Parts: sequence; C-alpha cells; structure tokens
Amino acid sequence: MTLIQDLTKKRILHPPKWLPDNMCYATIMGSQAYGVSDEDSDVDIYGFCMPPKHILFPHLAGVIIGFGDQGERFEQFQQINVTDPDAPNGKRREYDFSIYSIVRYFHLCMQMNPNMVDSLFTPTNCVIHSTKVGEMVRAARRDFLNKRCWHTYKGYAYAQMKKMSSQQRTGKRKEIVDEYGFDVKFGYHLVRLMGEVEQILREGDLDLQRDSERLKAIRRGEWTEERIREYFAEQERLLERVYNESRLPNSPKDVKAKLKKLLLSCLEEHYGSLEGCVVQPDIAVQALRDIQAIIDNAYN
Repeated sequence: MTLIQDLTKKRILHPPKWLPDNMCYATIMGSQAYGVSDEDSDVDIYGFCMPPKHILFPHLAGVIIGFGDQGERFEQFQQINVTDPDAPNGKRREYDFSIYSIVRYFHLCMQMNPNMVDSLFTPTNCVIHSTKVGEMVRAARRDFLNKRCWHTYKGYAYAQMKKMSSQQRTGKRKEIVDEYGFDVKFGYHLVRLMGEVEQILREGDLDLQRDSERLKAIRRGEWTEERIREYFAEQERLLERVYNESRLPNSPKDVKAKLKKLLLSCLEEHYGSLEGCVVQPDIAVQALRDIQAIIDNAYN
C-alpha cells in the first residue's frame, strides 16, 4: 500500500476518489531531497497521477468545450499539514502533498518550473512510488531541460533574496531571524537555485545533493547575508555567459514535440489504448485530403 493510499484509507488525506489508485510517481522533496534535512523537517511529497479518461479527454463524456456543463476537471491536488499519528518510532511526521495531473506535470516541467524539475531529479532513495509510467518519465527527465531554466530559476532565487531580509516573521522563522539577523533558510534556497541552474546549463543534468555541505553551512549561519548577496551577484554575471554558451534547446517549444510523443506513450501505457481520444496528425491530414478529393470529383 502506498503512502497516499494509506493516509486516504485513514481519512487523513482527502484526494479525489480515483487518485490513490492512479498515482504514477511520488517523491520526497524539500530538505530531504537536497541533503540538508534534520529530524524536525517536514516532508514534502510531489508527484503526478493519471486521471480517468473522461477527465483528460472531456469529449468522451460528451462535453463540448465552452458549451454547457464542462464536466469534472483536474490539474492539481494539494493538502498541507497532514499529520500521520501512526508514523514509525512514534514521531508524528507532517506531510505537504502536491500531486498533479500528468498533463499539467509535463507542461510545468517543460516550462522549467524549478519545483517540478527538481522533483524529476530527486535521488532514487527519495522516490516512494513509481509505476511503469513513472519510470518512463524519469528515464526521459533530461529531455525536459531547456534554456528557459535560467529565467525561471533566477526568478525564484531573486524572490528568495527578497524574503531573506524580511523581518515580518512569526514562530520558528522569527527565531531564525532573531538568531542570525536574516532568514538563513531563504538564503540557502537562493544559493541552491543558482547552483542548480548552473548545473543544468553546463551539463544538461542535475544532482540535487551536490552542494549539500555548502547549503548546510548556510543553514548553520556560517554565511552572512552580505556574502549570500555577493554570491548571487557574481553568479548572475557568470551565468549570463554560461546561458549564451549552453547547448541546451533554446525554449520549451524546441522540446515540445519529443515530450508530446513521450506523453502519448505514457497515456497509452496506462489506458491501454487511445482510440477515440486523440487524432494523429498524419491521419487527420489524410482525412482532409480524402474529403477534398470527394469535393473535387463532385464538381468534375
């Protein structure tokens, strides 16, 4: 039984009824994936599922887009602060879940959303569930990578820098600011993101734990806020050049065709058949030619 099935059975987690038995991939994210967790760290779970055919292909249920009842839709299930009272060793582990439709997941990864991309590159010991479809996607994870990563990762890093200096904190975050003078957790995320995007641009690959020792040092307060800001400025200048020299595909549109083929293969693997769900372009073109031939013959 998977974690999601277990927590749903206990009525702690409340996803759509079909979701627990149609999960394709689930992985631990956050500090555990980055190699900087401690015993008090919450557990972030990211993944994707395969909705029923009539949700993914609403025309199968008679839905006409823009006309009348649009039927059931699904892009994402999210539930935070999920506590399992039966966790091992008596530790009440707290989970945050973010589960996406496979189509939405592909789109976000292709657009180089940092959280989604990271979830494809977690260490194998962080993957808690993976079906044949999950393995297909993970095996092709490098095919999602494109140069848009520089804009998205830098944007996320800049947002972390703004949050890093904010004094409006409560609870544990206030204690961190009181101790170090700034929020070291946001500081380590800034450095992490800039390191990750350098890996992607240079190598076309990503090892989430390569920089774990430096990130741990930042969380221990061994880096000042000024040093983190200087690192960001230096890394930004460096990566502008690395971006221009990178051999990655330029944008999502340059990887779209390959990923669409992978997506269709995943859907076919799960559903067994896509007959009536999608129209293959070559078949559609031939059908139009046949219709045109009939029209031409009628006027001759």
